[in-house]
Amino acid sequence: MADEQDGQQTARDAAPTGGPTGFDPQGARVLLTGASSGIGAALAVRLAEEGATLGLVGRDEHRLAHTLAACESHSGGHRQWVCDLADWGALDALAADVLAWGGVDCLINNAGIPKHKGVLDLDPETVDLVMRVNYSAPVRLTLALLPHMVERGSGRVVMVSSVAATLSSPGEGAYDASKAALSVFSEAMAIDLWDHGTRVNIVYPGVVDTPLFLVPDNDPLSPDIEKISVAEFVDGMMAGLAEDRLEIYVPAFFHDIAKGKAQNVGGFIAGSVQWIRQQRAKS
Repeated sequence: MADEQDGQQTARDAAPTGGPTGFDPQGARVLLTGASSGIGAALAVRLAEEGATLGLVGRDEHRLAHTLAACESHSGGHRQWVCDLADWGALDALAADVLAWGGVDCLINNAGIPKHKGVLDLDPETVDLVMRVNYSAPVRLTLALLPHMVERGSGRVVMVSSVAATLSSPGEGAYDASKAALSVFSEAMAIDLWDHGTRVNIVYPGVVDTPLFLVPDNDPLSPDIEKISVAEFVDGMMAGLAEDRLEIYVPAFFHDIAKGKAQNVGGFIAGSVQWIRQQRAKS
């Protein structure tokens, strides 16, 4: 059984025959959503430093312009689109404009919204919104741009998921579900595109120290949860893309935690309950 599992993992992480082996930003045209702040802004600058031409997407025009200026300090030819990806009309117009721009070599679906709120405090409308932004929007944008990649015979789709997708983070049911859906869709997409020259990478960030956790209407995180810096995350993500890993966990140790959970889900859930009780006892 162990040999069979190792073989499956090797197959999943291998590159398609005759296809690309790793992502090289030099000369690549990259569309990056959620580029106005946090992970997206830092990743945009890193990609520009390494020679990519960026198409930047975000909702905040002022902050997006700041990211664009930072990219232009390294190279030219970048563009920005102010777009609310939860607006299907605006998203479809964005996709059409990107194709008119010439399409992209790499699509990085990074945009998303948090929702740190327990199930008893959720309502259906909130769940629908989180799923719309974190799952449906990146899938819709991917489906619009994918035919051009397949027709050209090369391309890359990078989905920024979360460790919450595999670890069922307590107090984040809506967020967990949206990221899990994104990950499973991406795995299926990787199989479907295996022989079409288009690669898929799924990125699983841990808790990254960004303003995302200060968004209103979210419960505060426990101070015991260790955050990593944006720079550490970008380094880890870029290393994973260079190696063309299907699953890129940052920090890497979360991969082992996810495997441990899969072997004993009941024990993992019981352990999570115990941790929550300890947190409540401290407050």
